[in-house]
Amino acid sequence: MESGAPDPDPMVVMAQVTAPFGVQGWLKIRPYSAEPDAVLGYPRWWLRLAGSDAWREVTRIGGRVHSGTVLAQLAGIETREAALPLRGAEIGVLRRAMPELAGGEIYWADLVGLDVVNRAGVALGRIVAVQDYGAHPVLRVAPRGEERRGERLIPFVPAHVDRVDLATHRVEVDWQPDD
Repeated sequence: MESGAPDPDPMVVMAQVTAPFGVQGWLKIRPYSAEPDAVLGYPRWWLRLAGSDAWREVTRIGGRVHSGTVLAQLAGIETREAALPLRGAEIGVLRRAMPELAGGEIYWADLVGLDVVNRAGVALGRIVAVQDYGAHPVLRVAPRGEERRGERLIPFVPAHVDRVDLATHRVEVDWQPDD
C-alpha cells in the first residue's frame, strides 16, 4: 500500500470494508452506491482506517460482485491476516475521477453537510449521512452543534424532498420539526 495524503481534490466515500474474505487477502466490501459494482470501476482507491483521518492510496488488482456485496483484492494484501486490520476502513475515490453527472443527478456525498429546512423555513439541522436501507435513500439530519442527539431520518424521495440547492448548501423538505 502506498501512503500519503490525497491531493486537495475532495474524496468521495464509495464503500466500507466489512471483513476479510477467504485466505488469500481478499476483502468483503459494502458498497454505498445504488450499483454494487460501481466501486470496481476504479483501479486506484484510497483507504481510511477506522478511527483515522489519514487516507492511504491502494491499487485494486481484482474484484467482483458476490451476493450483493463486493469482493476485492488489493496489491500487497496477500493473506487473511494482512486483511484483518482493514475491517471498518472506508474506501474513497477522488472526486475528479468520478464521471460527470447528467442534469438533475447528484452524488449522495454532495448532500452531506447541507442545511435542511422545512417548507415553513424552520431549520431542522444538517445532513450528516445518506444511507440506503433498500427501499430508498434516507437523509440522517442532526441538529447543528450536536452530532447524534435529536437526529431525524428523512426519506430522500420526492414526497418529502422539495428541492436540493447545492449553490446555497440547502435542502428544502416537507417535514415537521416534531416528526
